[in-house]
Amino acid sequence: MPSLTTWPRRFAAAALPALVLVLSGACLPAAQAALFEDDEARRAILELRQRIETLQQASQRTSDDVRRTGDDGSQVRRSLLDLQNQIDALRTETAKLRGQNEQLLREVAELQRQQRDIAVGVDARLRQFEPVKVTVDGQEFMVDPAEKTAFEAALAGFRAGKFVDAQTAFTGFLKQYPRSGYGPSARFWLGNAQYATRNYKEAITHFKALLAAAPNHARAPEAALSIANCQMELKETRGARKTLEDLLVAYPKSEAASTAKERLAQMK
Repeated sequence: MPSLTTWPRRFAAAALPALVLVLSGACLPAAQAALFEDDEARRAILELRQRIETLQQASQRTSDDVRRTGDDGSQVRRSLLDLQNQIDALRTETAKLRGQNEQLLREVAELQRQQRDIAVGVDARLRQFEPVKVTVDGQEFMVDPAEKTAFEAALAGFRAGKFVDAQTAFTGFLKQYPRSGYGPSARFWLGNAQYATRNYKEAITHFKALLAAAPNHARAPEAALSIANCQMELKETRGARKTLEDLLVAYPKSEAASTAKERLAQMK
């Protein structure tokens, strides 16, 4: 299809012969000349209009494409912006959750530590009440931890030479634990503490209590010898002699029996 720049020349070339014929007085009737000129001009105008419409349509399509492209680009940019905002929000939430998780882990660790401490404390307190096995003067038996502590404290006082305190401690022990496995040993040491403070009669009472309750106890021969010693301090020579003789009969192979023989020899 001819371009717009060629239309004026074409129109001039088409109109020029008609103009020459009119001016030269040609034989064609005026009506035919006018009709020829109108047809050419009409075709030219129609073609021109068609071309303009074609260009306008192309321009409209181009504008629509550009607008759609711009709209699509704006939509894409908005979508990307929304996506970025969502990503930022997720990152923030993730960081928050991570912080909460770390805090929970610290709290769980602290609770576990407290639980261990409580368990250790409870176990330690329970052990304070659980019976323990002890061996004293050749005797093995079970005692409460508090009972063991009380006996050992009283004995420590005696060994430190605190005889009055030891008497008080052993007396209290026997009252608090009347059936204790420590009983014979406690009476023996109580009697010795009383002997050390010259409380001979009370000492004899506790030594005899030991012999009556546990005649086969490891401290029994010493208790019998201690009774004789108290009797001699009380000037009960006849009673002391009888006690030493009974000791030789009851415990002939003991070390106390050897001492009793020497005492009896001195008393003749």
